[in-house]
Formats: sequence, C-alpha cells, structure tokens
Amino acid sequence: MRLDKYLADMNVGTRKELKKMIRSGNVTVGGSVCKDPAFSVNVPDEVCVMGKPVRYAGYEYYMLNKPAGVISASEDPKQATVMDLFENVRRKDLFPVGRLDKDTVGLLLITNDGELAHRLLSPKNHVDKVYTAVVRGIVTEREITAFRDGLAVDDSLTALPAVLEILDTDPALGQSRVNITIREGKFHQIKRMFAAVGMEVLYLKRLSMGSLKLDETLEEGAVRPLRDDEISALKNGCGL
Repeated sequence: MRLDKYLADMNVGTRKELKKMIRSGNVTVGGSVCKDPAFSVNVPDEVCVMGKPVRYAGYEYYMLNKPAGVISASEDPKQATVMDLFENVRRKDLFPVGRLDKDTVGLLLITNDGELAHRLLSPKNHVDKVYTAVVRGIVTEREITAFRDGLAVDDSLTALPAVLEILDTDPALGQSRVNITIREGKFHQIKRMFAAVGMEVLYLKRLSMGSLKLDETLEEGAVRPLRDDEISALKNGCGL
C-alpha cells in the first residue's frame, strides 16, 4: 500500500498534508527516512511520523448508542449523521451496519469490515436483532401470535416470524411496553408491523444485534471501540 494512503487511513492527516510531511523527511519506514509518498509499505513495516510509531489497523469496530435526530448514513449534505458523532478524526471507510430510523435509538455497529456487515444483515443468516418499544395500544396474545406466524404487513412485505414479548401494559394510557426480536431489517419494519395490527410505535430502541449487546453505561450519542471478545463473538456467530 502507498505510504500516504497508509497514513491517511490511520488519520494522520489529509493526503495533501501527508505528501508535504513525507517530502519534508518527517516519516521513516523501517528506520529509514522515506520522502516518496508513493513508496510501497507492507503492513508489518514500522512506520513512524515525527518519531512516533503509526501502526496500521485493517479493520475497526465501534459501538454507538445512537440518539434520536441523526440518520444512519456515512454522510449527508443536509442532515446530521451517526458518523458526525465521532469526536476524534476518523478513517473515511467506516460505515454504519444497517439503518436505524432517525427517531430510533440504541445499538448501532460502526465498522469498515464489509464481509461482517453483509453476514450480520443477510436474512438467510438469521441474526437476531432485539428491540424494546413503547406502543399505543394494548398488546395481547393475538398480536404475539400474528408476529410469531410471520405477519403480512402490506403488499410489499410479509415479515419473517418474530418474537413479541409483553413487558407491561398501562390500560389507563392505552400503551404497552414490549420487546421484539426480528431477523431482518426492512424499511420501518417494526413500525409497519405494529401499524398492520392497528398500533403505533411511540418509542423504539435497539438492544442487541447477534451476540453484540448495547453497553448500558454508554450514554446516548457516545461511541466506544468494541472489545476483542465482542469482535470475536460477532465473527464466530457469523461463521468468520
């Protein structure tokens, strides 16, 4: 890989800044000064900038506790995205795995590992995604059975069988608090499923995706790297 790309991927600077830095003799590769931005670097090579080692990370994995009001996209010219929540300079190839609606909160995986993302999102891999919701309406065994049997939502969607669990109900308010486990992620899926049984989702939060569970100590809008055990469990669960 080119030396300037290696350093750009690791957020040392922009390609323009890095070319100038390299040509000024501020970068060494294997202990020797390298002034060629196009120099071919092997990942195991020791690369230093101003004497400080810069180690290459091929894949990165982050957990975001998504707040309401931001969209699940890498960039958007008009709206704030989940990637804007990264306080530090970030590598440009990171992306959110799947989409949460703008007003939905909770767990979102951010990575640059395309193969893992594909396997997590593919319905044929049956990766459970667990949500908690507050809905307008009193959920009963009728709705539990409808979700379990595979709900015909509309002309474009018959949802795969899903697990609906009643946590509590409030007849005075006419509301229910529930958990839902689905294995796909179609557009507005959970909202559409409840609409199909005559109910409205008032609040929706994703709690887990596969083995990865939301760290409840992570405040809304906060990001942290995944631990090694979390990464291993995700990959093992997807056959990687």
